[in-house]
Amino acid sequence: MNSYAEKYQGIHPGRVLKRELKKRSLKQRPFAIGLGEHPQTLNAIIRGKRDLNTALALKIEDKLELQEGSLVLLQAFYDIKKEKEGMSGRKPDFSILRKSLFWDTDIESIDWEGRYKAVIRRVLERGNVQEKKEISRFYGPKKVAAVANSLKENHSSP
Repeated sequence: MNSYAEKYQGIHPGRVLKRELKKRSLKQRPFAIGLGEHPQTLNAIIRGKRDLNTALALKIEDKLELQEGSLVLLQAFYDIKKEKEGMSGRKPDFSILRKSLFWDTDIESIDWEGRYKAVIRRVLERGNVQEKKEISRFYGPKKVAAVANSLKENHSSP
């Protein structure tokens, strides 16, 4: 993997760009104009308010003589990090899941990703058709099938 991307993995490429410009004593506005870009666009990227697209990343890499694709990789790693962070806050549709299904715990405080096996098992054993469909939608059919298969294996062994 690109050593530049390894070093800054998960950081918005705008922060790295800001550092590179400062290191080289380059001002944002003249640099942006030299690229043929609006200074506001570059400023928004540097502040992390806007993503860096591939075409602009290639222009910047060329102008700063950075390894080709390094800023694009940083953007990809940053996008992956943000997506994973967004996934951790996901919750199933509570209008479909009965709270009584999780009578022994506060349904709002369940760690839906960390405790997925227990949640899936509970719904498979005690849930109705709609609840099973919701859990399958939320976790995906493969994950639900894997837990269902492990339940079958546990019940069939003596």
